[in-house]
Amino acid sequence: MTLKLISSMAPRELLRELVAQWQRGGGAEVKAEAAGGVDVEKRLQAGEVADLVVLARDAIDRLAASGRLLDDTRVDLACSGIAVAVRADAPQPPIGDEQAVREAVLAARTVSYSTGPSGTYLEQLFERWGILQQLRPRIVVPPPGKPVGSLVAEGQAELGFQQLSELMNLRGIAVLGPLPPSIQHITVFSGAILRSSMQAVAARQLLEFMAAPALDALKQRCGMDAVRLPV
Repeated sequence: MTLKLISSMAPRELLRELVAQWQRGGGAEVKAEAAGGVDVEKRLQAGEVADLVVLARDAIDRLAASGRLLDDTRVDLACSGIAVAVRADAPQPPIGDEQAVREAVLAARTVSYSTGPSGTYLEQLFERWGILQQLRPRIVVPPPGKPVGSLVAEGQAELGFQQLSELMNLRGIAVLGPLPPSIQHITVFSGAILRSSMQAVAARQLLEFMAAPALDALKQRCGMDAVRLPV
């Protein structure tokens, strides 16, 4: 039987590579689907059937609290920080420190960030800076499942913030780099087994495979890092 894996967009490319390696090694067939993390969580809370889910850790914890996951099956798979992008042919403002990022945000005619954990953090950051209300008319909210980088490439947003894994392979944009350490926010992406799964043993084997240290270099190539210490 085929395992159904559903995830948010940020780990999509990493999961595609991990599943390919898993299947080349003789693992069970996997059908992977990715959508906006908020939408995925809502669908699973409403009872959609799947075998495994990979989402930001706080979303996984909410699914566990509502009884949608098998107990004690959460596995932290990878983590990722927020990166900044502009259109490929646009000027590239410096973002080397907090003040530079603040100035770049204020100078941008339009700004976009996701509705997931990174977007929530950025709104809190802008609020702390005292500029959130000033920015409101310039914020471009991406439709569910549409990468922020696509809005930047299309010229709908001048400055875009999203997980590096979602920006690094998009055409038409230039990634300026990660947010500086003083304002960086790391999101941990975790996997777990749905209570609706009829293939829990195979699902657990896949989760263990995806968390193996031997795959750390692959995770870095996909714009993410392994989770080795509490985050």
